[in-house]
Amino acid sequence: MKNQIHLFFSIACFSFLFQSCNSGPNLKIDTNNYQKKVDSLIKIMTFDEKIGQLNLLASGWDVTGPVMDPNYKQLIKQGKVGAIFNAYKVDYVADLQRLAVEETRLGIPLLFGYDVIHGYRTIFPIPLAQSCTWDLAMIEHSDRIAASEATAEGINWAFAPMVDISRDPRWGRVSEGAGEDTWLGSKIAAARVRGFQGESIYDERTLLACMKHFAAYGAPQAGRDYHTVDISERSLLEYYLPPFKACVDAGVASVMTSFNEISGVPSSSNHWLYTDLLRDSWGFKGFVVTDYTSIYELIPHGVAEDSAHAGELALNAGIQLDMQSSIYLKNLKNLVATGKVNETLIDKAVSDILTAKYKLGLFDDPYRYCNKTRQENEIMTQESKDFARQMVTKSCVLLKNDNQTLPIPESVKKIALIGPLGDADVDMLGNWSATGLAQNCVTLLDGLKSEGINKNIQVHFVKGCNVNDDSTYGFNDAIKAAKNADYVILALGEHRNMSGEAASRTNLDLPGVQLHLAEKIIELGKPTAVILFNGRPLTIPELNKKAPAILEAWFGGVESGNGIADLLFGKAVPSGKLTMTFPLNVGQIPIHYNMKNNGRPVDPTNPEYQFRSKYLDSPNEPLFPFGYGLSYTTFEYSDLKLSASEITNTDTLLIQARITNTGNFDGEEIVQLYVHDLVGSVTRPVKELKGFSKVFLTKGESKTVTIKLTTNDLRFYTLDMLYAYEPGKFEVYIGPNSSTGLKDSFLVK
Repeated sequence: MKNQIHLFFSIACFSFLFQSCNSGPNLKIDTNNYQKKVDSLIKIMTFDEKIGQLNLLASGWDVTGPVMDPNYKQLIKQGKVGAIFNAYKVDYVADLQRLAVEETRLGIPLLFGYDVIHGYRTIFPIPLAQSCTWDLAMIEHSDRIAASEATAEGINWAFAPMVDISRDPRWGRVSEGAGEDTWLGSKIAAARVRGFQGESIYDERTLLACMKHFAAYGAPQAGRDYHTVDISERSLLEYYLPPFKACVDAGVASVMTSFNEISGVPSSSNHWLYTDLLRDSWGFKGFVVTDYTSIYELIPHGVAEDSAHAGELALNAGIQLDMQSSIYLKNLKNLVATGKVNETLIDKAVSDILTAKYKLGLFDDPYRYCNKTRQENEIMTQESKDFARQMVTKSCVLLKNDNQTLPIPESVKKIALIGPLGDADVDMLGNWSATGLAQNCVTLLDGLKSEGINKNIQVHFVKGCNVNDDSTYGFNDAIKAAKNADYVILALGEHRNMSGEAASRTNLDLPGVQLHLAEKIIELGKPTAVILFNGRPLTIPELNKKAPAILEAWFGGVESGNGIADLLFGKAVPSGKLTMTFPLNVGQIPIHYNMKNNGRPVDPTNPEYQFRSKYLDSPNEPLFPFGYGLSYTTFEYSDLKLSASEITNTDTLLIQARITNTGNFDGEEIVQLYVHDLVGSVTRPVKELKGFSKVFLTKGESKTVTIKLTTNDLRFYTLDMLYAYEPGKFEVYIGPNSSTGLKDSFLVK
């Protein structure tokens, strides 16, 4: 497999367009001189100083795992630390930098890393929610703001973006990614790298991005975090690796290992992954960092006998910066002395890390990210909060809206807000919320009250129950509040720590007694809208049957309440579309829109026929498909036209459809293009997303949308594992989601 995959990527499965992030008007160092400067420095470094550059330790200001060595300050002064993470604020960062620069022999500055996942202090919607905007420019801008804020408090390296594709909502870390689709996930991955790194990482308001988790971390068996990944070569190449390649093409500065294994080899000891593929085939020029203690974890994985053996395997695989285990610090000298590790690999690792520090400008001014004026004036600005509010409105997905329950009618004067997430400030942050503060969060209650003042609406909040226990103690108060109201809003979902790292779930129903509470309230017959707060798709078929309206709000960050209120009162119109399928039940998982067909598909003309690929107790179809999302208005698709019935590899096919706003609101529609390769040398998915277009239409307005397609968009791994397209017949669909739309076909010669 190793030799095959190396060959496949070497013959240009993807065009390599590595974009340099080292140019710009503020760049003071000639990029051609980086290597000369680095080589000169390495020549005068002792072996211990070299190893020190490969050691990454936590400061303890923020805890994201077990603290292995609390003596980080002493180690910095000894030249035994190359980078620090979980340290922020100008004074603190400057003090640590001073130890490295002024109290060591060579004065090599430190890198400062942090998990800036969906904002730094201005917390935006979780990444899964952001992906539901299908707005690449908006996603890029959110990370540009995050980078600007983080660098104002000393950070110059973000452990993001997470670009793992996942088809299993039981895995808690789906909240950190862009969903289930490889094509869209790759576009978002590149946008996020551009957001963090800008045009030049020398700019003091940009920082190093770190793509993670390389690779296939999003496909663990049983959806259980850190678990084994057993994946076919074809699936790995076609579905899980492309977003990482998109990051490399966008010039990402660093790569983080994953916790899983591939083909029996854990990521942190995988020479094929980090040397043959990443560097030799893809041309990656940055540095590789482990995830938290993952070199040490080669021991429980069962491929390393002890810490020394683990360090040997990792460095020989191409892993350069050791996060938190200090295994390199303690073992590399002996490993070189005994011939188990070649010192040239250490020099290469040191070179890549020092180059990043040069590019950041740290050798020009080690304290350039320690600017108190920026810290005081450039964090949580009104402009950033306004943008966060807009992003909330774009991220929410309207799942159901019977009888025009939403937006809230102007006749409503008394609203009952019921549910455990109605006034839960800390939960609005979501997981991995960096330095976000609960007191900065606008809850749903805050947003409703603020808007209610303008409209002379009374808002009464009753919690009703907790998120995840069995007590119905608050039901009576909730029912009383609902009876006295004109309109009811139910705020339901997960706590923020019920999704994210180490937060896998086997039951994706609403936790606790929330469904029971919702049923009691809905039975009263009042106009009722459910607002869902969660970090993953949930299984909510019963809620969907009974609730008049459901708005998926995810965890929206500091402006959650304001953004949701804008939607509820009709100041904004929902336009988000799901980037991850909502299953009907967990028994359907893994479930995704681009599944393969099989030899015995369900026959729609005879669905009861026994010997077909189906369940006895459930339909095959999900509750809500990929790409799904409603609006307050309605859109009609018509006049599908293809510019040609046949194309070759030199042609561009233009696919057009007319979209008409047939409702009573102005609104934005995300028009989606899917392709089905009918016959291939290997089986092909029933549909694949290949393009989309966002179109804004006033009520009654029509526009023609055009999406381009070439044979490059039709490539896949053939029977011979060549990345190519094959001639034949293709079906094309344009529609509002992956399950419906206009259909035509064309031939590829």
